[in-house]
Amino acid sequence: MAQVTYTEDNIRSLDWKEHIRLRPGMYIGKLGDGSAFDDGIYILIKEVIDNSIDEFVMGYGKTIDIVINDGVVEIRDYGRGIPLGKVVDCVSKINTGGKYDSKAFKKSVGLNGVGTKAVNALSDYFKVEAYREKKQKRVEFEQGNLIKDHKIGKSSEVNGTKIVFQPDESIFKKYKFRAEHVEQQLWNYAYLNAGLKIKFNKKTITSKNGLLDMLSNKTNPEQLIYPIIHLRGNDIEVAVTHRMQYGEQYYSFVNGQNTTQGGTHLSAFKESFASTVQKYFETNRKKKFDARDIRSSIIGAISIKVEEPVFESQTKTKLGSVNISPDGVSVRKFINDFLSKNLDNYLHKNPKIADAFEKKILQSERERKEIAGIKKQANARAKKANLHNKKLRDCRLHFNDNKKTKEEGKLASTIFITEGDSASGSITKARNVQTQAVFSLRGKPLNCFGMTKKVVYTNEEFNLLQHALNIEDGLEGLRYNRVVIATDADVDGMHIRLLLLTFFLQFFPELVENNHLYIFETPLFRVRDKKETFYCYSEAEKQDAIKKLRGKPEITRFKGLGEISPSEFGSFIDDNIRLEPVLLQEDMDIKKLLMYFMGKNTPERQKFIIENLKVEVDEIKKEDELVEESSTVEEEEAVLVK
Repeated sequence: MAQVTYTEDNIRSLDWKEHIRLRPGMYIGKLGDGSAFDDGIYILIKEVIDNSIDEFVMGYGKTIDIVINDGVVEIRDYGRGIPLGKVVDCVSKINTGGKYDSKAFKKSVGLNGVGTKAVNALSDYFKVEAYREKKQKRVEFEQGNLIKDHKIGKSSEVNGTKIVFQPDESIFKKYKFRAEHVEQQLWNYAYLNAGLKIKFNKKTITSKNGLLDMLSNKTNPEQLIYPIIHLRGNDIEVAVTHRMQYGEQYYSFVNGQNTTQGGTHLSAFKESFASTVQKYFETNRKKKFDARDIRSSIIGAISIKVEEPVFESQTKTKLGSVNISPDGVSVRKFINDFLSKNLDNYLHKNPKIADAFEKKILQSERERKEIAGIKKQANARAKKANLHNKKLRDCRLHFNDNKKTKEEGKLASTIFITEGDSASGSITKARNVQTQAVFSLRGKPLNCFGMTKKVVYTNEEFNLLQHALNIEDGLEGLRYNRVVIATDADVDGMHIRLLLLTFFLQFFPELVENNHLYIFETPLFRVRDKKETFYCYSEAEKQDAIKKLRGKPEITRFKGLGEISPSEFGSFIDDNIRLEPVLLQEDMDIKKLLMYFMGKNTPERQKFIIENLKVEVDEIKKEDELVEESSTVEEEEAVLVK
């Protein structure tokens, strides 16, 4: 083995921007292209808005203006404005900021003085303008390098700060801001800050009733078993109810920060909610209930304020604080004391709601006991199948003994759910074995619409799939950040995709609601000549490729994933992967949605398909009129199939 030198020359000191650009994941989590709600470009927005929110919490500025256009973000608040003599330092010097003064920002979101510096370093262009007392200061950067430091001048602007940035496309490959993800992010700010008005691309986002508004907007009233319970106290707010669907769904916040991975506060909330309800029914109705049955089908939200919070990463998605303040009570005791008093009082004052709650618990209990008899055998079968039948080709991060490395890898992890051996074989050979896993289906899945969860254990494919994902007991054990349905772009593939969507929406809706489910987009056509090759994902892209190549290029229509060679497949599942997130409107009634697509309303569904197919065919004909193309009858038929 060749010897590697290790001398003084091997020791490097990076400046602040070099370190951020070299290790962006340490500061903003995974990078992504904007298809997922937690991709890095949304963290950049969050880091800027957090400062504006802190100003609002301190009583300065009730409005935040946000404009996103062509990948450029502009955020303007009306707080006190950065002190003019420290503008450069606040956005370009690590460990510099006003939040180290705990008197000024006692319960701030960000305390590390890193946020805007990370945005600056990871932006191709970054500008900040501060307005204070009829004066202004402007500075401009490129990739963290100061390019213009304007002198302090006069201003007619209202006090506040404006930041403009454009993410660096060399870091965020082919990124695109999705309005639905940005709006979700902004609504969370509004729910947690009653009275705040956010203007986003001419749309106003505001909330008067906090978490009550949140759950009202995220649920269909027809699906609620009882009205939303809304409780408020000093530094804590809770909203909770139960729906007529499977799964548990939680939203948790600390100092206005959406802690998507939970933490000590969410664990305490789940535990305290169940124990309070248990005590109520045991004391008043002489009935003992299991915590699992109490929480089944719950949808809840909790927000707390913590002094000098400790998060488990710079992205602040998981609370690590044990105490509510440096010298205060524990987070667990704080939440338990609040719920044991206020939730118990609520149930006593609202016996009809307690009755509805009891019926739901009993229903969950009956179903759990019915499943219990077959669950043990199903789990044993799943374990044996995973070991010997190779249904799951796992990724290596799950075999890493280093806990930190394993957690970091999980953020980038993906599992492809494929149909048949040929498709799974191509992906398996082309994948990144460190972070990408493959699960191979055998045949078409069962249409499980309207069935109970018993089918998950009695159907071998469903049972193996839930075990591969490790979601039997909820999302806390989910082994992959992205669950990707990868089926052929033909009629059979679309049918399998719909059957899998039905499975997840029917039994694990929280997987979709938490933005973990995606559709894998594969190219429909390969257009090439002797010099260039284009992979096209639509008829329009195919026509563009033909124009670029001119002449009569070779056109191949991919009918299935198995037809794409592993060498080609590698370029479709690397950093250039195209994923379409499966998104639900906040008040979407999942039961009605599945009834429409999977129920027995064939005439209604048939009418929709015929009308939309006509529009698609008409569009294709218009495009064909613009470009003369020599193609085979087979290719023309394939276009119409699309």
